[in-house]
Amino acid sequence: MPALSDTIQQLQRMRATQAKPAVADRLHDVTGFAPDPGNLRARVYIPVDLKPGAALVVALHGCTQDAAGYDHGTGWSTLADAQGFAVLFPEQRRANNANLCFNWFEAADIARTGGEAESIAAMIDHVVATHAIDPARIFITGLSAGGAMTAVMLATWPERFAAGAIIGGLPYGTAIGVRAALERMRGQKALDALAIAPAPAKPRVAVWHGTADLTVVIANSDALVDQWRRVHALPAESRQGRNGTNWSQRAWCDAQGQALVEEWRITGMGHGVPIDPASGIGHAGPFMLDVGLSSTLEIARGWGLVDTVEQPAAAEPAAKPTPRGAKLERLTPEPRPIGTVQATIEKALRAAGLMR
Repeated sequence: MPALSDTIQQLQRMRATQAKPAVADRLHDVTGFAPDPGNLRARVYIPVDLKPGAALVVALHGCTQDAAGYDHGTGWSTLADAQGFAVLFPEQRRANNANLCFNWFEAADIARTGGEAESIAAMIDHVVATHAIDPARIFITGLSAGGAMTAVMLATWPERFAAGAIIGGLPYGTAIGVRAALERMRGQKALDALAIAPAPAKPRVAVWHGTADLTVVIANSDALVDQWRRVHALPAESRQGRNGTNWSQRAWCDAQGQALVEEWRITGMGHGVPIDPASGIGHAGPFMLDVGLSSTLEIARGWGLVDTVEQPAAAEPAAKPTPRGAKLERLTPEPRPIGTVQATIEKALRAAGLMR
């Protein structure tokens, strides 16, 4: 059996030889935000007809990704054109992490001040001021390391956000250091997470995960739901739920019936963002998994950012939201097999994705 170090090096070389698909870069750099103790790059998409008081979505890419590629796969800027909101894409620098992971497992980067979390907060404030964004309509989402950093932002800067969506991510404060991070990703040892400090602002949270995710195992989804249930003082039993052909959704609600914590599970899906290219939003690729359900559309619909069609019955697949000027078909999602190339990429991320 080869040594672990040899396996890691082999997988790193394999990943390095996989050419990234060329994508159109629709984003522009943001300069002048401060402070920036985390040394991050800020990129933004502003629709030409953005109105004062528009909403802002903050989207955080995963390991080995960049902002332009994440936008291309998820389709956030395409939806922003249709619905009139802005999108901010914080981007990791290789000087901070060799695999372009946000450092969700480094104590210096997950505190409110002094690291990457403060840099992201500063760029949000800059975009809000520059483009007259409604400060009550700021939302955040991300995949994998970006999902874990989304949890960091919701925990450390809760007053900035109305809601967030964590895709294939991990709870806030569940690991400090690379070894602990790898263990938590695989579900090894306890998945205890830091208690989130009480705050007047408690953003709504949706947790998305594939049941076949071997990179960040689904136990992390359970831990995220439990963490945010405690924040909102909600009971263990969910109050709402519905199912599609290859997905299920549960919600924990307040006394008025508003969903404060949601859990979305995609049956048979591995590690990545659930997308539906047939909807006109997003493109399939590494970690962008065509499962016939667009998480981008569903997340935006839950945040009130998308014009919607009539809701389906609880036992049916969710209706596709309809962006202005676009025609989207109602689809019956079917599970899609995850290919061997995707499995190889996942193994590489598990082995070395968090190594500096």
